[in-house]
Amino acid sequence: MESHLTPFAIGDIRIDPPLIFAPMAGYSNYALRSLCRAAGDCGLVYTGLINATGIRRASYRTQKMLDWRPEEYPCAVQIYGHEPDTLAPAARRVVDLGAAIVDLNMGCAVHKVTRRGAGAALLRDVERAERIIAAIVEAAGGRAPVTVKIRSGWDRDEMTAVEIARAAERAGVAAIAVHPRTARQRYHEPADWDIIRQVKEAVRIPVIGSGDVRTAADAARMRETTGCDAVMIGRAALGNPWIFRRIAGELRTGAPPPLPTPQERAAAALEHARRFVAGTPLREPSAIHELRGQLVKYTQGMPEAAHLRGRLVRAESLADIEAILAPLG
Repeated sequence: MESHLTPFAIGDIRIDPPLIFAPMAGYSNYALRSLCRAAGDCGLVYTGLINATGIRRASYRTQKMLDWRPEEYPCAVQIYGHEPDTLAPAARRVVDLGAAIVDLNMGCAVHKVTRRGAGAALLRDVERAERIIAAIVEAAGGRAPVTVKIRSGWDRDEMTAVEIARAAERAGVAAIAVHPRTARQRYHEPADWDIIRQVKEAVRIPVIGSGDVRTAADAARMRETTGCDAVMIGRAALGNPWIFRRIAGELRTGAPPPLPTPQERAAAALEHARRFVAGTPLREPSAIHELRGQLVKYTQGMPEAAHLRGRLVRAESLADIEAILAPLG
């Protein structure tokens, strides 16, 4: 199954192995991205979606989200918005700051994003989407490749993935990621991987498949049934930055590497907390409240996991988390 790890390129950037950590709002920050990288075999990471207006205005909160570091190369910076005049300067800015890849979010189905015509709402107007993408490509000026991440469409009556993919290719994108659920479906139904196949057959640029990949068998089956060039993993990496190493190891040898020990889980959770608190624009109490739900995901397979989760969800400070996790790591 090692053939499923064949490298590919986005523009002139080699992605090796073709296992990618997805952009997820609230999760794909430096803390987790860096742990995925450190665990091994994560070929590309994305930031969470970043508001183009915030980038243009240089707001403090947005500036803290522009948190990638040289050791994360290549890192794709995902932006969102609904106007070329806002998105183009934002793309130029993140390239100036060293983004390896600029990605346009066309998949977020959250109402506060779509009601302004951004995110998955762009799937409803192919001509407008193409104009926006072309403006971003022009702003990037060949200094960084541009990609887009899409869904199947807005709903079952507006399945526009293939049309959007062709438009994106015409506009000059270097690759396209496809999450094969509609905006209306969110994550409530199984991903329809046949949509990925349809997009792959419709364009010449690389296609990244996303949705319901949790194991090496899932990754291999997605590659086999869709022909996609890479596999993107999101929610399955939460509390599990080792997933890329384990999938790649099993695809190479037929057997997955050993599971992380309870000590490794505790140490990773603690490091995640420290990096998150150091990098977030939130005050520490708010940061801890946001972080608690992420840390409990590390407890799977640990002794007395339920008791440990109960302690973590009551933590109010980084000191509380250190007191809980440090003795275990």
